[in-house]
Amino acid sequence: MPPVPVAVNAMWVTDHHELTPVERYDDIYIKRDDLYTVAGVRGGKARTCRHIIESTPTSYTHGVITGGARKSPQVSIVANIAKLLGVACRVHVPDGPTTPEIDSATEAGAEVVRHRPGYNSVIDGRAKRDAHESGWTLVPFGMRCAAAVTMTAGQVGNIPDDTKRIIMAVGSGMSLAGVIAGLGTTGRAIPVVGVVVGADPRRNLDTYSPWWEQFATLVPAGVKYQDEVVAESPIPLDPIYEAKAWTFTEPGDLFWAVGHRDLVDCRAW
Repeated sequence: MPPVPVAVNAMWVTDHHELTPVERYDDIYIKRDDLYTVAGVRGGKARTCRHIIESTPTSYTHGVITGGARKSPQVSIVANIAKLLGVACRVHVPDGPTTPEIDSATEAGAEVVRHRPGYNSVIDGRAKRDAHESGWTLVPFGMRCAAAVTMTAGQVGNIPDDTKRIIMAVGSGMSLAGVIAGLGTTGRAIPVVGVVVGADPRRNLDTYSPWWEQFATLVPAGVKYQDEVVAESPIPLDPIYEAKAWTFTEPGDLFWAVGHRDLVDCRAW
């Protein structure tokens, strides 16, 4: 079954250059990057994916390739945006039982290729090889590319001046790299706590944010990546990513909601 669509909300942001809002709940700010949507998918990864496909002319004559973990929203994001833009799509995933994210990619018309063993390095390598051999555009595993940094950095502009810390879930580390880049560009000295929910992101951070240790501290989520968490929070949080980071917030913090795997029902738009 695909993810359950959420209701249409007047606060959705559909322009990928527009700032997503910051909301305040008692003594905690929340950066609502999960309110950016295109093709029904949501968040910073969706913004980056759209930018990659639209800025690569060959995408329109060939297709798009990506890879992702079975519970990662990446394959759903890429497949649904490719469908909206009329581009063929092929996604590489680990072998094993299907998931709502893989079902969503299939329903969007993507070809799903399963691999065993399903290590991240295997999926990443197969997707890269497929893109090279086919000539299709690669949307990198974990959005590991400079575009992800640039697109997220542009969202730092409306962080309140009295923010003490930024708390965010960290998967590949690319969203964290983008936030650090944005803080540097705007001259903001706000410490960032990255709650690691999956594999060690330090290699990606060393590549895309070489001075990240001067600005951010990484802490383990303490929960296995594939385990879902329900957080007592003022907004719905992604059960694999954001919900695991919410418990680290304290008064005065800004919680950065990177995205959410639930689809947006935009049929009425």
